[in-house]
Amino acid sequence: MPIPRRLALALAATLLSGSALAQSWPAKPIRLIVPFPPGGGTDIIARETAQHVAKATGWTFVIENKPGAGGNLGVDAVAKSPADGYTLVLGQTSNVAINPTLYPRLPYDPLKDLAPIGLVARAPLVLVTGIAQPYKSWADVAAAAKARPGAINYATSGNGTVAHLTGELLQKASSTRLQHVPYKGAAQALTDVISGNVDLYLSSVPTLLPQIRQGKLRALAVTSARRVDDLPQVPTVVESGHAGFDAVTWFGLLAPAGTPKEAITRLNAEFNKALATPELRKRLDDEGASAVTSTPEQFGALIREDIPRWGKVVKESGARVD
Repeated sequence: MPIPRRLALALAATLLSGSALAQSWPAKPIRLIVPFPPGGGTDIIARETAQHVAKATGWTFVIENKPGAGGNLGVDAVAKSPADGYTLVLGQTSNVAINPTLYPRLPYDPLKDLAPIGLVARAPLVLVTGIAQPYKSWADVAAAAKARPGAINYATSGNGTVAHLTGELLQKASSTRLQHVPYKGAAQALTDVISGNVDLYLSSVPTLLPQIRQGKLRALAVTSARRVDDLPQVPTVVESGHAGFDAVTWFGLLAPAGTPKEAITRLNAEFNKALATPELRKRLDDEGASAVTSTPEQFGALIREDIPRWGKVVKESGARVD
């Protein structure tokens, strides 16, 4: 059956516009929003990865830190930006998979307002304590917590974060009760755990690795299923007696929904190339993260799986942020 002339012209125009985009994009700097303050794990991963892509492609990335509301401000800014391929966000588990349940009035819907580009990295969490504290292992903490339920506290970077919910899972697995102390970021929490003002701190490996290496913090356990290469002496929670325990945070690139497929495909390809290089993999590994590649479809599937998975933990913990 012959194609009507009007439809044929429309199809041709679509193909030509897509081809033109593929050839001309990007024609200006790409803004990459980091929804957390400078210096944290997300910021480091964003800058290192963008730098490697820029070096390989000649593209220009402008990194913009836009923290606030558990990462929601930065993600929402991207969700409401023009869908032209020039505004991206490095989202992570908390603001993409956890916050839809944690916040009753989230200003964006990750499944409707954002277009997945691809995963960039994953990182386990590490439980640390100050050097002056008596705890040498998670078993020491668990024993003390069982003897004095609620007397031992642990800091995280906020209510409903991956660290907070991982702490809830850890208490459930070990039948212990700890007191959660939420902070608004890593800086003050680090100061307080090093000084002994709080007993424990649970955060991502990239955030705490420098202080562990400097001997300012003692690492007690990592939350991944296997040990971390940069902390080979630190046992996993599984090795500490809790079979099947595995909690990590992932980092991935997203764009506004409706971003042309050609731009998403090219971004995915170039970031995957960079993440496959030994140089970037080592750089991320040095920061306690593991480079990860995926297709946009695979990343989208992970988001759809993780929203109900973490949502169940949010509901069971009673965590809530207005």
